[in-house]
Amino acid sequence: MPTSTPRSDAQAPYDLVVVGAGPAGLAGAVTAAERGLSVALLDGDARLGGQFYRHPAPGLGAARPEALHHDWAAFDGLRRRWEASGGVHLPEHHVWTVTPERAVGVRGAGADGACWAVHAVTGPDGDGERPALVRGRAVLLATGAAERQLPFPGWTLPGVVGAGGAQAMLKSGLVLPGGGHEPRVVVAGSGPLLLAVASSLVAAGARVPALVEAAGFLGYARRPGVLAKVPGKWVEALTHGVPLAVHGVRPYARHAVVRAHGTERVEAVTVARLDRAWRPVLGTERRIACDALAVGHGLVPRIDLGTSLGCSTRTTEDGAPALVVDASQRTSVPGLWSAGETAGVGGARLAMVEGELAGSAVAVRLRGCAAEGSPARTRSLLRTRSRLRAFASLMAAAHAPEDGWVDWLDDGTEVCRCEEVDAGCVREAVDDLGARDARTVKLLTRAGMGWCQGRVCGPAVACLARGGAARTSGEPGPLPGSPERRPLAVPVTLGALAALEETLAPAPDGDRSRTTDPA
Repeated sequence: MPTSTPRSDAQAPYDLVVVGAGPAGLAGAVTAAERGLSVALLDGDARLGGQFYRHPAPGLGAARPEALHHDWAAFDGLRRRWEASGGVHLPEHHVWTVTPERAVGVRGAGADGACWAVHAVTGPDGDGERPALVRGRAVLLATGAAERQLPFPGWTLPGVVGAGGAQAMLKSGLVLPGGGHEPRVVVAGSGPLLLAVASSLVAAGARVPALVEAAGFLGYARRPGVLAKVPGKWVEALTHGVPLAVHGVRPYARHAVVRAHGTERVEAVTVARLDRAWRPVLGTERRIACDALAVGHGLVPRIDLGTSLGCSTRTTEDGAPALVVDASQRTSVPGLWSAGETAGVGGARLAMVEGELAGSAVAVRLRGCAAEGSPARTRSLLRTRSRLRAFASLMAAAHAPEDGWVDWLDDGTEVCRCEEVDAGCVREAVDDLGARDARTVKLLTRAGMGWCQGRVCGPAVACLARGGAARTSGEPGPLPGSPERRPLAVPVTLGALAALEETLAPAPDGDRSRTTDPA
């Protein structure tokens, strides 16, 4: 059985430290542990599964939590293998930075003394009393993705939630957005996540009066060869789509929610047809009554840890930054691997494949070990990854936001919720003060300086700045979502930073455990 208590000798690094216990991280940890490596699996949640396989809180007494998930059997198999692997699970560990160190005096480091220090804050919300330090000879980054939010008038009203947030409420809390009996929940935005969210909501008893997709679906038809190689995706689409048809959910392709209405909370939304640039077409607006709105425009990889270490990035077809990896899931920084959404959003199945490839590669790199028959298995995984990555690229291109969405915004629309910066303020910085990128807008308006540090408003601010640069010079500005190096991947208290020196100090013999995990 895996343990949640780290090894007592803090100076001896694990062979592999995995950050993130979702499909990619769990698959990588299982694969490496089964090949004899010592593995520590860190995650901010209390239980395995990540965002995709969220579990209801134990106190809710859910009889069949698997009913809320697609392909639960694949996750359950990985979980059982992990429980038998002997790996170490460190839950409620929020990793805020990873640093290289020359591990002088650290037993088990590589021949060149190379070692990684993984720093985390503990507790359900990272509010534990002291920080934690876990060392590893290699690190696998499997930190997943976050929702992309494009603001519109009324998006700050109570009852407007992220599409993924609505699904998380249902999976972890067994509650529906909107409250009451059979709440009316409009699902809107762009991307295949909307199908999964809408089908989950209707299965749980909500009414979904509209499924509003900003992009069309004809983009998929441009590459029929890619579609033919992923029949499982067709089955998945039917699994979600059939219940929606049965419940009479009305789809609106090439439409968007351009305004939410309400006083104390959302009461209705205005939906309008979009042109090819995602600009609302005048005269096509219609008002739909609702109790809640679940909205999201795709996912953006969470790559803060990788970019802070200098990992190379690429721009995906929908404008999001992702880490560059090779055939073995290695990043451009030696000793760092990446799998799952950090290498580009592609879904749970692709994440598991990439996690297994990364775990195998680390085992070969550190121990030279390869299980019998692994070459054939690796070839099969590479073929599967190629097919799923091609589909992921097609999916990203089909749902890529166009810059015309900024026409949804009036000057009073808040763009940065943390600092209460509205679109008019951002436009003034761009048009009157000469800002040509998101960083300059931030300096002039404080947009992106709040609690989320631009993770929510960053793409929107960058797009507004890009539009100003294009109007002035005729050339496009920075791509929305261009990566920034952040020294802190999650919020860290000054107290935790102050305790860092004590955490890093060598422990006396017989009390080494305190430098690894203060819990």
